[in-house]
Amino acid sequence: MIRADTAREFEAFAAKHNLRGATIVLNSEGGSVHGAIALGRAIRKLEMTTTVGRTVPVKGAADPRVANIVPRADCESMCAFVLLSGAKRIVPPEARVRVHQIWLGDRRDDAAAANYSAEDLVLVQRDIGKLAQYTIEMGGSVDLLELSLRIPPWEPMRVLSRDEMRRMKLDNSDLTDARASAPQSTASAATNQFAPRRVSFSSREERERGWVMAENGGSTSLRRRHPLTVEGDDIGSIDLTFACGDKAGEFVVLYSELRRNVEDAGPQPLKSVELRIANKIIPLTVEATRPGQNPGEQMSNASGAVTSGMLQNFAASGLRSLVIESTAENSDPAVVRIGNTGAAANVTRLLSHCAQPANASAEHAELKRPAQ
Repeated sequence: MIRADTAREFEAFAAKHNLRGATIVLNSEGGSVHGAIALGRAIRKLEMTTTVGRTVPVKGAADPRVANIVPRADCESMCAFVLLSGAKRIVPPEARVRVHQIWLGDRRDDAAAANYSAEDLVLVQRDIGKLAQYTIEMGGSVDLLELSLRIPPWEPMRVLSRDEMRRMKLDNSDLTDARASAPQSTASAATNQFAPRRVSFSSREERERGWVMAENGGSTSLRRRHPLTVEGDDIGSIDLTFACGDKAGEFVVLYSELRRNVEDAGPQPLKSVELRIANKIIPLTVEATRPGQNPGEQMSNASGAVTSGMLQNFAASGLRSLVIESTAENSDPAVVRIGNTGAAANVTRLLSHCAQPANASAEHAELKRPAQ
């Protein structure tokens, strides 16, 4: 993890060892923006080579510091910008470099439900400016920063392709490669390199923040609305609802998805929906896709069942989240991670409500989907 004091620790180590021209192997989930920028500048000052990998101690070696480098590793988030600091940069084929937006660390786990002040926005924009300046200073491409800033915290990190890493100057190990030296227009890059691979959820619509109790059709349920985005572009929203089931300790889960601007692509029926909660994968039964209320809108639904234990595990403290993955015709899976803001108190209320036999049986019989 890259912390604010990581650069200071590195410089203290470098003062005791001759690291000029050496290779530094990166395997990190990212971390502090300021820490990564300071570390990158310290690495560039020593004209080091950067690469991605893990060090594995050699069994039986007389010196415990002796290790082999294993290329199967991850360089995520701000680690990509540290990778950029190498005078020479090498990314093995087995390694993965993944990027996403910078965000306020204490609100990353459920960013869509958090509150933000004007001061928060000032901090984020200031850091984006510093990161842009650093990227140019290291000889990188602004495409790296632009793509990173597309991916909101609730979407999966974006894995960079080999071509993207070369074009963004993250890998300059073969400068004679035609792909690395050939000029490429901005329009061409946007069309060929930034095609959406993952779909996730966001919206500008006014909404409740976090998980809330809702009354619908005479039933009481736990509901969360979340935006739907494709690499940050707003295309709709989803509703996820938990309600009383017809058995003790069982709860119905309803998934509703609204997509906009689907006229050009035509209908894209859902093939499958999976809910990942409490380390369990719950396949949901998909219903037919239908047109929405407005032109260019499409509605999709799915349903299934979870246990009270799964809900209690999700609602527990510790920054827990659940994941929805849906697969539509002719497209990659859509993935969204949803935090548990508001779940702790409201799951308890739902469990208590559904524990009353009269409520459980009546509400299961009358349960309807949430209005969009």
